[in-house]
Amino acid sequence: MAKPKKKRKSFPPPTPEPKKKQANTGGEFSGAKKRWDLIVLFFVIAIGGTYLAVWMNPRNQIPEFTFNRDTVKIYPHDKDAYTQGLLFHDGFLYESTGLEGRSSIRKVDPTTGEVLQQHDLAKELFGEGLEQVDGKFIQLTWKNKIGIVYDDQFKELRRFNYDHEGWGLCFDGQKLIVSDGSSRLRFLDPETFEEIGHLFVRRKDRRILGRLNELEYFGSKIYANIYDSDKLYRIDAESGSVEAIIDLGGLWPFKERPQRDAVINGIAIKPGSTGKMWVTGKLCPNMYEIEIVAKQQASN
Repeated sequence: MAKPKKKRKSFPPPTPEPKKKQANTGGEFSGAKKRWDLIVLFFVIAIGGTYLAVWMNPRNQIPEFTFNRDTVKIYPHDKDAYTQGLLFHDGFLYESTGLEGRSSIRKVDPTTGEVLQQHDLAKELFGEGLEQVDGKFIQLTWKNKIGIVYDDQFKELRRFNYDHEGWGLCFDGQKLIVSDGSSRLRFLDPETFEEIGHLFVRRKDRRILGRLNELEYFGSKIYANIYDSDKLYRIDAESGSVEAIIDLGGLWPFKERPQRDAVINGIAIKPGSTGKMWVTGKLCPNMYEIEIVAKQQASN
């Protein structure tokens, strides 16, 4: 006779322990923050690497020129002239000088440095850029924000006002081009002197080029002194892109300069000339006629 099977005893399932509430230690927030930190770091590295690659790209490198040291011609120049503007007209140099109480407009013999004609500005005016348009001379002032128009005998014809500092001035045949010490070049109507446009000067890597000072227009290009620098820049007049750098280091040695603000300033190019320009500086005793060459062609 089969033994009856014993019934299994059933036990109730164990009561689960209540879950302990975890303290809010910011773990999730810290994790998210770390992820955002990594994302930000990634973008910084990516952008920085891209910028470095652009900067080092040979296509973004600007051609450099200098002057031929074997062909420099040196002429006398008034060492007390704080040169602000310089230009050729009818075979003579015309010059604007600055400083309060010492500002003037002058006609100068280019080879002897003799001042043939001079008009002094009022003591409160600080002369700046100079240009000639249709037989009339136009001179800017610095913080006075006053432009002066003269006839060919330096008789004042009229004045006009502008709402920015006046630094350099040149003329492209249709409009006046004005610098104000920044990267901006302003365009003025040569009759009304109203601002009709502007452009910003930039290098090929898109960095702006500031401290634009004396200007010269020649062959559809703008040449600019950079204040407190021995370099000139050739600028495309349509786009504002810097096309070339002209290094004048060593032309006027620093040890021969009378004070810190005695810097290279003043650019003049004779109509019809090729590869040559005349430059001087503030309080410089010399006027230099130089031949521009590629750096690798310059003589030592």
